[in-house]
Formats: sequence, C-alpha cells, structure tokens
Amino acid sequence: MTAQNRKIPFYISNNQPIYRRNVSCRESLCRSLLLQAVRHVSGQVLWANLHLLFWLSLTPFVTAWMGENGFAPVPVALYGVVLFCSAIAYYILSRLLIAQHGRNSEIALALGRDFKGKVSLAIYASAIPLALVEAWIACGLYLLVAVMWLIPDRRIEIVLAERDE
Repeated sequence: MTAQNRKIPFYISNNQPIYRRNVSCRESLCRSLLLQAVRHVSGQVLWANLHLLFWLSLTPFVTAWMGENGFAPVPVALYGVVLFCSAIAYYILSRLLIAQHGRNSEIALALGRDFKGKVSLAIYASAIPLALVEAWIACGLYLLVAVMWLIPDRRIEIVLAERDE
C-alpha cells in the first residue's frame, strides 16, 4: 500500500475509488438488461449504443485522474461530466428503443417512467458545479447515485421472465 492510498480512505488496492465500480456498472448492467429485451435494432440504436460505450470507456481514465490528484475540484467535476454524459447516453438509448418498439412494448413497460434514471441525471447535473466549490460534496452525491442503484431495478428482469413463460 502506497502513501497515497493511505491518505484517501476511498481507495482500494488498484487505485480506483470504491464507488466508481457501482456507478459505471449501473449503466453497463442496465444496458445489458435493456438489450436483452430488444427484438430488432436500427442504425440509430447502434449509434446510441456506441455513444454509451464511449462514455463508459472514459470512466477509468477520469477516475484515475481524480484519484491521482487527491480529489481536486476540476478532476472531480470532469468525473461528474463523464457520469452525466453516460447517463444521458443511456437515456437516449432507452428512448430510441422505446420509439422503435412502441409505447406498449416490453421495453416501454419495463422502463416505465424511469424515475431513478431521471433523478440520477439531476443529481449528476447538480454535482458538477458543486465539485468546483467543494469536491467532497460532489463525491457524496456521486456516491448517493451509486447507493440509489444498489437497490436493483427488477422491472426489465420481470418483463423478460414473463416473456419467456
């Protein structure tokens, strides 16, 4: 364990904050479940999926930068920008899939109003400017989103199980 790891309690052995895994895994897991319910895709859906994957691929880089700089305001804000853009990309993907499959489709029923997704976007949007004032408040808000998504959203799984019966 290096001296840097002892200074910041959020660190684990591979220099990535603990909550980073939960936040980026949320979009990945939701994307995987969402795509299981898809019957067909279009070019727009493929581009939206690539858009989401692009933002998810940036997460390790901004996480490392944030950790290497001791949770300084600018890296924490940029981390929030990547999380916010990932959430927007997921929202775009889900809306495109609903538009393609119809409002009464399994995907539309499974996503419903997507309250947690919209609340996550609002929290990320408020945390970005807060990071420039007090980085730990922003980190707390990012952690709040991760904790919010620890309670699994079973709507997609339920719809998939009903379809398979």
